[in-house]
Amino acid sequence: MTRTWSTPAPLVAVAWVLAALLAAATFLADDNAGRLLIGLATLLVSYLAAFASLARPRLTADTDGLAVRGFANTTRLPWHEVKIKLQTTRRLGREQQTLELDADDRLVVLTKLDLGADPEEVAGVLHALRP
Repeated sequence: MTRTWSTPAPLVAVAWVLAALLAAATFLADDNAGRLLIGLATLLVSYLAAFASLARPRLTADTDGLAVRGFANTTRLPWHEVKIKLQTTRRLGREQQTLELDADDRLVVLTKLDLGADPEEVAGVLHALRP
């Protein structure tokens, strides 16, 4: 059985629409400073939208282990090398959970936005899939 998680497709579509609107606003801006700031925002949103589009699915789990997809490559992590942890941090007065995949020399931290699901639920599924 193979399970996959990634950023929700509607959210990726919204990011691309926002990037297009910011690009149009860059050309419509009156002053150079405004054009520069809006242009930088366009680049940032475009980068995030491209990453969310290309790194799909972000996490894949099967009987052999995990696969974490990045911008240009996919990292395979066998089950015997991976420690799955839930980390809760407090930011701006809110608690946020992240899923940490600790494998020898690499640490992968995935948020709810990366997974499109609650990290606690994903951790439960991963523990159930682990042989």
